[in-house]
Amino acid sequence: MIGFYENFPVNIHRIETFVTPLSSKRLQRRIIQVLHDINRRTFSFEEVACPTVPECTIIFEAGLAEAKSFNYIDEEETRKVLNALRKAPFQTMDFFCALRYYKGTEENKTPLKFDYYLMRVVFGKNAVEIQVFHERGPRYISPEDIVAFLVNEVNKTSSRRTLKRVEVEPS
Repeated sequence: MIGFYENFPVNIHRIETFVTPLSSKRLQRRIIQVLHDINRRTFSFEEVACPTVPECTIIFEAGLAEAKSFNYIDEEETRKVLNALRKAPFQTMDFFCALRYYKGTEENKTPLKFDYYLMRVVFGKNAVEIQVFHERGPRYISPEDIVAFLVNEVNKTSSRRTLKRVEVEPS
């Protein structure tokens, strides 16, 4: 089943809730476009989070779940998802995200250990919940930072803020 990973972990490292003025279908289109756009793009560490490694660049690679595996979000996968969205929105979208780290300049860059994350986005009426699981790696970027970065990238696609964090009162 496209968008759903059968083996998604139950122990989540971060859960955040957002409100949105968009319908689930429009938001899902926007999320898949953003992930397609940032795939294989190089970012400075400062663009993504507070640097834990000096002079480091980051390359994102994201995939969308399909049953027991993930498909890299390229042109073909994006088209497939957008066609599926014409029929009906997803209730859940699961993603795999690899963060590749490189230290140094373009000529002398050294690969560091990568971080691997699983993300589940659950859609409700004018709300969305993002669940993050850190699969493995050094955790140079925290689950909170990856959510903040992706939400910021989605929000950049519109003059109005697409996703607004719901602050939860401590109990």
